[in-house]
Amino acid sequence: MNRLMDGYIPLLGHYQKLKHQMLEVVSDVDLAHTIKGSPSLGELSKQIGETEHSYINSFKTYKLNFDYRNPDAAMAESTSALGAWYSSMDAELKTTLEAFSDEDLDKIRIDRHGWPVPIQQNLDIYKEALLIFCGKAWVHLLALGKTLPEQWADWLS
Repeated sequence: MNRLMDGYIPLLGHYQKLKHQMLEVVSDVDLAHTIKGSPSLGELSKQIGETEHSYINSFKTYKLNFDYRNPDAAMAESTSALGAWYSSMDAELKTTLEAFSDEDLDKIRIDRHGWPVPIQQNLDIYKEALLIFCGKAWVHLLALGKTLPEQWADWLS
């Protein structure tokens, strides 16, 4: 077990739960909600999945790019499909990170378009992406009159 698995990964799990908590308070119909000039809530939800997919690949290839697009257009219309996809990727991310040794964590750098960062820093930036997604989704949730999940209210207000 590497040092990430002991203290860091449990904290990462709390960040990943934010996406799942949002899906618990919206319906498939809510995913179609739009705000002028912004993607629908479903499209935003699909985009954060594509972002997670890109980060998973970065830990396998040591190079981050955001070219991946989920080919399933209906993904943005289904809370259950999004939730299953998120759960699958969350598990894959954890498995990928478990495979690193402590030496790997010290030596490997992820290339972020000419900006090489250690594995843990790349994870920190991914956590920030999750919070940015939540900020965008929050606007939709408030416009829909949804009660924010407790963790959202505690962490994001």
